[in-house]
Amino acid sequence: MKQTQSFMLLLLFVLFAACTNQKTEEKTMRPDAPVAAKADTILKEHGQTRVDPYFWMRLTDEQKRAADPDNHTKEVLAYLNAENDYTKTLMSHTEDLQQKLYDEIVGRIKQTDESVPYLSNGYWYYTRYEEGGEYPIYCRKKGTLEAEEEILLNVNEMAEGYGYYSAGGIDVSPDNKIMAFAEDTLSRRIYTIRFKNLETGEMLEDQIENTTGSGAWANDNKTFFYTAKNKVSLLSEKIYRHELGTQPEMDVMVYHEKDPSFYIGVYKSKSDDYVIIWNSSTLVSDYHILNANTPRGDFKQFIPRDENAHEYSIAHFEDKFYIVTNWDATNFRLMETPANATGKENWKDVIPHRENVLLEGIELFNDYMVVDERENGLTNLRIIDQKSGDEHYLDFGEPAYNAYTSVNAEFNTKVLRFGYTSLTTPNSTFDYNMETREKTLLKQQEVVGGHNPDDYVTERLWATVRDGEKVPISIVYKKGYKKDGNGPLLQYGYGSYGATMDASFSSVRLSLLDRGFAFAIAHIRGGQMMGRQWYEDGKMFKKMNTFNDFIDCSKYLIEQNYTSPEHLYAQGGSAGGLLMGAVINLAPELYNGVLAAVPFVDVVSTMWDETIPLTTNEFDEWGNPKELESYEYMMSYSPYDNVTAQDYPNMLVTTGLFDSQVQYWEPAKWVAKLRDMKTDQNTLILDTNMEAGHGGASGRFKQYKTTALQYAFLFDLEGIEE
Repeated sequence: MKQTQSFMLLLLFVLFAACTNQKTEEKTMRPDAPVAAKADTILKEHGQTRVDPYFWMRLTDEQKRAADPDNHTKEVLAYLNAENDYTKTLMSHTEDLQQKLYDEIVGRIKQTDESVPYLSNGYWYYTRYEEGGEYPIYCRKKGTLEAEEEILLNVNEMAEGYGYYSAGGIDVSPDNKIMAFAEDTLSRRIYTIRFKNLETGEMLEDQIENTTGSGAWANDNKTFFYTAKNKVSLLSEKIYRHELGTQPEMDVMVYHEKDPSFYIGVYKSKSDDYVIIWNSSTLVSDYHILNANTPRGDFKQFIPRDENAHEYSIAHFEDKFYIVTNWDATNFRLMETPANATGKENWKDVIPHRENVLLEGIELFNDYMVVDERENGLTNLRIIDQKSGDEHYLDFGEPAYNAYTSVNAEFNTKVLRFGYTSLTTPNSTFDYNMETREKTLLKQQEVVGGHNPDDYVTERLWATVRDGEKVPISIVYKKGYKKDGNGPLLQYGYGSYGATMDASFSSVRLSLLDRGFAFAIAHIRGGQMMGRQWYEDGKMFKKMNTFNDFIDCSKYLIEQNYTSPEHLYAQGGSAGGLLMGAVINLAPELYNGVLAAVPFVDVVSTMWDETIPLTTNEFDEWGNPKELESYEYMMSYSPYDNVTAQDYPNMLVTTGLFDSQVQYWEPAKWVAKLRDMKTDQNTLILDTNMEAGHGGASGRFKQYKTTALQYAFLFDLEGIEE
């Protein structure tokens, strides 16, 4: 009997060893990685010389789309395709897992879904999806939800024949008869505005190309204001007035922004009384207003543009404008001014500045004002009775969450529409009666197959970082996750533009949590989680705080035994991809793997080239490298310029060939340089979507192919096979 047991144990050991050896051989017998050709480009700036061996990877849009590409274009595309082939080959043993993950993720999405209808100008508007449909169907009903459905746009039909298609910017004329909408078939956020007669269902001949996709109707129902883009830099720079039935070439330019550090746009006030042009740089806001009843009139500047930093927003109500402003108020304050006297000398305090509370916005009603505030890193919705002055806050009752005002198109109502979500609670839409204080759940995101929030744990942690600041971390994991240092953990970060990454639910993320991963959001400086100063302390010459915060949060999670360097993974995209590039140069030993999506990594070269979209608008975010002080500071952290001969984590980098926000060549060059210089044998793969841009594939399902690849990459590193 003992001999039989010994034999069986020996057999199991041999089988286990064989399987292990087979897996080891699969990893060690990997194909040769693509080797990018080197052609040194000498870049001389401020008396200093940089050598870029991969500068040649840049292509223009015309080259990318050429029917008969030149040799240079062929070389670049061949390299990107070779990287894609390498990725596919290296990940081929996970193809079944990728398909399982994709099916699992898509399977949780309700196929026949519908948004909560909202009332606007006598119609109920909503969006719905049909089973198998990649794209939304935009609808409305007149007067009552029992009325006959009117389909405004069936994007599934419109997207047929396109590799990429996006429709949006829906704007219905005041008389409810004409709809403006915009479409992008390039994935570069260059939209063509079209018009549909909602009475006949016919498309009008009017088509306006090269726009941002949004606009505003005047009250005459025939005049439409829109924003045109610079065809090279793609910056929004001109506002035009279009009259239905006329050629776009005849449109009248009503505003021209000549400062390339500003974005501009046009919208209509909630009151429908004003058409408003907004201008915004990183530090300065500027508005021009026009009575919507006189579309041929002249726009009036709200206040003279401040040369010094001044950010503000405006909201019209009856005979006044409310202004959310940081004028002498770091965390913003609320002021008001007569509609016919908007100069700063007429502004009066409504809600004064508070040191510990960030005022993020307001929603106005006839009898109530809702104030969106952030204190101690959490959002609060404050309800103020405009007549009595009484006020109260909504209570959300979770340690980390995201609450926000939703679509509230009407003034004459006592009901606030708001949204709520947390790391464990699916996205929920509520109506809240501000008078009776009754809350009604209208819809909670359905997770097909079921989801029990009680199966998961969410915590809010505080990591003390190297300069003494306490950085909040939101974390979620499934019950049973052991804090013994062996648990896999994916740490996400962004940390730029003042963008706050609040804790929110993701049905996609369940595929991660249910396989034993924890997920953490590091609310690092550069965002606005802890107030405006949190942002100020994470940009320009304080940008290193962003990277150090993320690294110190990683160290905290390791010290608290949530994970270890062998099981810690990092994730970030766009400016968060810059974060990934910086932290792996500074502390590569902390991470077993990194997911970097559309990463902004060639900071100095990109910010030097003013023909690249976004560059000039972001000098106050990163600095202008043409100034020596900024150049030297940016060079100190630019991921591409700081790649060195050292061990790096396993990495999966994703990008899109037609990305206008972060050009594809940044991650392509970065991967090539990493592969040339790194001293480890870890996996480094680049996946380029040859049809998509910054946001990835269009449609609601295609995008999850990339997610499945990313998750399979992580699970493979952890030895998770199913």
